[in-house]
Amino acid sequence: MKSIFLKTQTITFVLFGFMLVFAQKSMTLPTDAVFYMEINGKQLNQKINWQKLNPLLHELSKKDKEKSSWNDYSKTGIKYDGTQYHYASFNDSIQTYTTHFIVDNKEKFQEFINSVKKKGLEISRKKNYSYVDIDDNIFVAWNSDRAVLSMVNYTKPYKDIWSEAVTDSVAAVTDSTAVVVDSAYAIEPEKPFNYKEEIISLKEEVKYLKDNIRENNKEITRIQKDIKYLEKNHKYPKENVDTQHSDGEEEVYPKEEEYVETETDTAYQKEQDSMRIENFRIVKKIAENRFDRYFSSNLEIEVPKDMLKFRDPDSDAYIYTDYGRMVNDGIYGKMMKHFQFGQFLRNAYDSNSYYNLYFDKDKVKLVNNYQHKNPGIQKTISSVYKGKKNKKLAELINEKSIGYYVVNVNGAKTFDMMYDLLQDTGDGEYKKEMELMMETMKIVLDEEAITKIAPGNGIFVLNELKSKKVEYTDYEYDDDYNEKEVKKTKDVAVPNFTFAFATENEGYWNRVFNVLTTNKHLAKKFTKTGNVYSFKDEKGDGYMDQLYFLVKDGIVYLTSATENLSPQNQSDTSKQWAKDSSRYPLSGRLDVQKLLIGLEKEFKTPSERKTLDLFRKNVGEMYYKTEVKGESVETEIDYKIRNSSENSLMYFFDLFDEIFKIKEGEKKPQIL
Repeated sequence: MKSIFLKTQTITFVLFGFMLVFAQKSMTLPTDAVFYMEINGKQLNQKINWQKLNPLLHELSKKDKEKSSWNDYSKTGIKYDGTQYHYASFNDSIQTYTTHFIVDNKEKFQEFINSVKKKGLEISRKKNYSYVDIDDNIFVAWNSDRAVLSMVNYTKPYKDIWSEAVTDSVAAVTDSTAVVVDSAYAIEPEKPFNYKEEIISLKEEVKYLKDNIRENNKEITRIQKDIKYLEKNHKYPKENVDTQHSDGEEEVYPKEEEYVETETDTAYQKEQDSMRIENFRIVKKIAENRFDRYFSSNLEIEVPKDMLKFRDPDSDAYIYTDYGRMVNDGIYGKMMKHFQFGQFLRNAYDSNSYYNLYFDKDKVKLVNNYQHKNPGIQKTISSVYKGKKNKKLAELINEKSIGYYVVNVNGAKTFDMMYDLLQDTGDGEYKKEMELMMETMKIVLDEEAITKIAPGNGIFVLNELKSKKVEYTDYEYDDDYNEKEVKKTKDVAVPNFTFAFATENEGYWNRVFNVLTTNKHLAKKFTKTGNVYSFKDEKGDGYMDQLYFLVKDGIVYLTSATENLSPQNQSDTSKQWAKDSSRYPLSGRLDVQKLLIGLEKEFKTPSERKTLDLFRKNVGEMYYKTEVKGESVETEIDYKIRNSSENSLMYFFDLFDEIFKIKEGEKKPQIL
């Protein structure tokens, strides 16, 4: 009895071991993903008012007459209070964007898919999921628990003008069906040929061909009619100027001029259709491979920890971007390799950014953490943001201003940052020369000298926008297209601003301005009155025709009006802004409503005026601040809303709904 028990126990452990070995694993996020996003559905779904959102989505869906409209987008079978996952990758020839949803009602979800896919297109059934293409490059797959939407774009690789060899780092087209190998995933063994699946695939291609040939032939016919008419009449018919976007009428085009398809046109059409089929089969194969891998897993996504290091579980959305790979990979990276300082730029861009987005009751908050991939360079960048504060500059902030931007950084450390970015740039043509130049600058302009000239404290204040009438040249054409030059006037918005920065070497800047007033070429426009230097353009036809300069009490001023050359009267509110501006390396504020009021003259048409009035009533204020947090540079942007929306998420939908109504109202015929 004991022997039987031991054998049973042994067999159980062995079977359990096999189960662990062969258990389904999570699907690992593609190694070439440069973008990753999580949507916190549990929080966002509580902030969405579906009674408001549904009518808007319903109106937008009616624009596409080929697809049946869906009445209630809150009941699509998708679990909106579940977490959504999005990620994207790209290279020279393949760009993909994938979204993962949780399904809580499979029947309802399939009903929704049937309403958006092409009519007559059958759903493909796989072993553990179903899928269908709802557009040429958009595919949706699902089972009873999960759904995946995959957008795939493919461009056939041609000879790379930025390198000697013709290579494609990710995609390889191997035969007439262009089977694409996606290097971001492990390649599965080739399955035995299944003629039934091949027949289904070919039928889908025939359907795809017919649909596209019908659309393309109609467009080609229309364009050919235009060509024939232009050849005979040398102009478009007055009754139908926009011939390429409307069907035209029988009386406009003579019957004898009707389009007759030529052999050249037929050959061109066949070539275009062949290319579309080839691309479609490639993107379909890529999508199928990804669906197979996901639905063969345990339906969970394994994300590298490095992508999640700054994720806040309380945010409504979290985003990771590999900015370095976005810029340095693909054609952009190949281009920069051929620039003399291309590697310097590659080093500068080699960073990650992390974002947490919050839709609060009265504001939208975005928190960004920037981190360079090289810890040494990141440490140097952080040192730049650790400068001294300057309260005198903050005294220029006033409550009536449209906005301001304050900088309190360590200017001397900027050279250290530039020097670090020049390291590890390979054997560039000018690498040694640049390193020597930087070393020389650090010797000649030591940190103390740099600090005295410009320590890194500055401010820009936009006080107001004034209207000014300026003259400009326009061109008119007669019936024979003869050009005629015409002088016209228009009202433009001119900024009343102050730019100022701190200095401990006033004599240096005074010498600079003295040179401007004594130089024989510049003295005509630069003058000095007392201790104020001024620049004036005698023509007066520009946006900025007069500027003033002053060096006083350790501050260098550049302004559009002399009244800005002294501290402003500050209310309790502006005093608080000034206090906040002294706390952060970078900070700012912008009153968008005041900005739009100042730009009023720029809006001409009735439609633009209506839109302007809408924005003036609803736009709010924006606040900005940056500081070093741990091993990253953190920036927070707050946008305070002004209208009566229940929260900042619905604020954007309400605003879009009002704009949509304005645009739709313009399309309706006016009743006289």
